[in-house]
Amino acid sequence: MSETAKAHGLDGTLVEPDWAPLTLAEVRTLLRQFPECGEPVEILNVSPRPFSAASVVAAGGRRVFLKRHHRTVRDRAGLLEEHRFLAHLHARGASVPLVYSAFSGETAIEIDDWTYELHEVPMGVDLYGDALSWTPFLTVSHARNAGEALARLHLAAEGFAAPRREPRALVASFTIFAAEDAGAEMDSYLRMRPALERYLRGRGSHNEALELLAPFHAQLLPLLPALRPLWTHNDLHASNLLWSDVSGNARATAIIDFGLTDRTNAVHDLAHAIERNIVEWLVLVEDPAHQDNVPVHLDHLEALLESYESVRTLSTEEAAALAPMTALCHAEFALSETDYFLNVLRSEEKAQMAEEGWLVGHARWFHCAQGEKLLDRLRRWAEMRERRIDGVQQ
Repeated sequence: MSETAKAHGLDGTLVEPDWAPLTLAEVRTLLRQFPECGEPVEILNVSPRPFSAASVVAAGGRRVFLKRHHRTVRDRAGLLEEHRFLAHLHARGASVPLVYSAFSGETAIEIDDWTYELHEVPMGVDLYGDALSWTPFLTVSHARNAGEALARLHLAAEGFAAPRREPRALVASFTIFAAEDAGAEMDSYLRMRPALERYLRGRGSHNEALELLAPFHAQLLPLLPALRPLWTHNDLHASNLLWSDVSGNARATAIIDFGLTDRTNAVHDLAHAIERNIVEWLVLVEDPAHQDNVPVHLDHLEALLESYESVRTLSTEEAAALAPMTALCHAEFALSETDYFLNVLRSEEKAQMAEEGWLVGHARWFHCAQGEKLLDRLRRWAEMRERRIDGVQQ
């Protein structure tokens, strides 16, 4: 393992990666299978993302992005779910990476315990390449550009009719709070993940999360029928965008990293963008006893919402659903991360961080003054927006 390779840790520090970085010999062997690639080959960087091993590689006069997954995280079938969605987006003109096919025609290559995928590197600057999720945009302008990019993605995603993904590690699905009986759906979710079920049954934290989130689920329930199913990104953090330059007014040029994608709805995806970028959750990790010290960037929120609607107008029901969805959207991915730490990494220490810090901790936060302030701003935004629309129509 490279002595210099580091990954993003759960507490915001840089740590030794769980997955060994790609080696030059490994990369050369893989790239020989792809017609776009040739010698010389050079590894240009090592990604700090924690759930796989990935690098930008120079090969055959171009830069490509090679990613290696353990097959317990992504097997061939799992990657093809993502690749089919990316192909649809690409065909609709979305600025997303092209997935390369090997000489065999395959886009997901399985070798021993590993699954590989190769993407083009879209035009743009990786301005937030070292930024962790849950850290804010650098400027209001960046937030505005992210909102526009997400709306364009949602328009391009229309017409992709694949069913939701099979149960997999590290997917931001939307099933528990999409059901009328969230408790029964939670039980179903856990039954499909035996290691997670055993762990949580002994601790009861999933029941605590359900209780904390029940008021928001009750607010969302009458609006659910109006939320049309849509394949979505589910992780639109600033670091999953490429940018035109390094300035404060840089434009978003591409959206990358579709590993959390699934069939959810546009509001779920927009809520994730708010949750990922507007609330500085790492402050809560450092000081969980003082929930109201967590910064919330309401100026970025306003820019994100205004710019999203400049491209894709939300329905009345979608706008009203955004506040409760923002409180609910992270719960299912927190469960998925807990399962990953238990079932793949075999680390109860990391599982406890996801379970207590993110599943329950985030649910508690939405009941504190800062959390209520964010949700109240979203509710007032939806109400004011409706008044403006009524005024124009009159």
